[in-house]
Amino acid sequence: MTREAGPGHALEAAAAWIAAGLEAAGIAVVLIGALITSLTFLRRGFGGGEWRGAYGHYRSDLGRAILLGLELLVAADIVATVTAPLTLESLAALGLVVLIRTFLSLSLEVEIHGRWPWQRARRRDQGPA
Repeated sequence: MTREAGPGHALEAAAAWIAAGLEAAGIAVVLIGALITSLTFLRRGFGGGEWRGAYGHYRSDLGRAILLGLELLVAADIVATVTAPLTLESLAALGLVVLIRTFLSLSLEVEIHGRWPWQRARRRDQGPA
């Protein structure tokens, strides 16, 4: 029995398709999110003449779209490790990609909300002052 005919090959093929789908979804979320938020920004700016407020919403909404897309891309990277041969080099490359994308996600979270994600959870747990 060759490796290509075994169940391991089917798992690798399925993981590759899933990873490719997640990558496509992540890219689509970023592109569609950028388009929708840009159109919404223009509608708010021209419609109400309040460009400063529209800009604040635009940054937040665009950041959310990018953040969601990055989460999908990280998921794709993790799923793709199933198909890649595990070597020290491939593991280091995956770790670096996940580290960079996680840093970008945290930076966007701070940009959108003005605080670290764990600060928001702590504030919610404390209740009203």
